[in-house]
Amino acid sequence: MNSPEQPLPTFDEVLLCTPQTSAEQVGLFLRRCLIPCRGGEKIYTMLYADELSYDVSCRAEELFQHLQRYNGSYRLIILCNCERDNSYLPSAFSHYKVHMIPQRSRAEIQQYLQHHFRVAQPSNSAASVFKEDMCVGIVSSERAGMGK
Repeated sequence: MNSPEQPLPTFDEVLLCTPQTSAEQVGLFLRRCLIPCRGGEKIYTMLYADELSYDVSCRAEELFQHLQRYNGSYRLIILCNCERDNSYLPSAFSHYKVHMIPQRSRAEIQQYLQHHFRVAQPSNSAASVFKEDMCVGIVSSERAGMGK
């Protein structure tokens, strides 16, 4: 995010974990991250790793320990809910924990995201629903089931 021209992460750099995420999915992701290739300087991110099942988490840690021997310069970020940091994967990687303070203001982050999510040539598309021709938006409500 050093410049507005830096791209957003690609689909292969992010794994959004759920309780249904399989060991195979996590394994493929870790292999992309930890096996050296000509892919450049990608930053891999596992989101909600605390949601993984115990079995998948154990297998992920074993695979990580095995694969990290092949690549000492990997870039892996594991994001977890701070209220669930006692689940298996956050506990297993706790010695790598780094407390982060955002380096950019909220306004700068929003501006960066707006640059990337704005529809280039507005037309009769779903982007017209969101503010300022954005192709993504968040719809929320204080009450469930209100027709979102």
